[in-house]
Amino acid sequence: MKILLLEDEYSLRISIEEFLEDIGYQVVCFMDGEQALDAIFDTSFDVLLLDVNVPTLSGFELLKTIRLEGIQTPAIFLTAMTDMQNMKKGYETGCCDYIRKPFDLEELEIRLNQVIKSFYSYDNELIDLGQFAKYHVSKAKLTVNEEEVLLRKTEKDILELLIKHRNFVVSVELIQDKIWGEYVEPATIRVQLKNLRQKLPNGIIQNRRGLGYIIER
Repeated sequence: MKILLLEDEYSLRISIEEFLEDIGYQVVCFMDGEQALDAIFDTSFDVLLLDVNVPTLSGFELLKTIRLEGIQTPAIFLTAMTDMQNMKKGYETGCCDYIRKPFDLEELEIRLNQVIKSFYSYDNELIDLGQFAKYHVSKAKLTVNEEEVLLRKTEKDILELLIKHRNFVVSVELIQDKIWGEYVEPATIRVQLKNLRQKLPNGIIQNRRGLGYIIER
């Protein structure tokens, strides 16, 4: 998983980066809010770790901005601002957790794992997509009217990505990043989505023109 870390205190930033990389995360660091904001619009991240008081754009302002743009990446504030008013502001802005400095790195790991589990884990093994379509997670099996529908690998990967982010619009850029990991022609993505949609009842995967695709459940 790729984590964006916004922290302007050098020693703490390096400590967090090294700790998270040691336990298997990919970490991209920033000390400037505007630079972090640009990166969020350019790159797909799985979790945002945000200090509040950083140069150019605060963590609060950054998160408020991306939420208004429909970006729902889970975010955790790491801050020395311990009063209840700022904590309330953080949650109102759209964070998943609020960790007061100083903190133990193992606490960060626990909180991070919980956010990932809550945001990205499936609620159950069998996902009801509506209109008698169901997807069995561990078996990677799609059924429609209890008949199995064969999916190609790319179609399966796209469907799982949309299920993981259900009720949120998934951009074409995110699909490209998560499924292919590199640039592909937009026409290729559209063809894969068209093929997948044809295997599902009409309306399960909806196109939000200019924004992306969504499964609403």
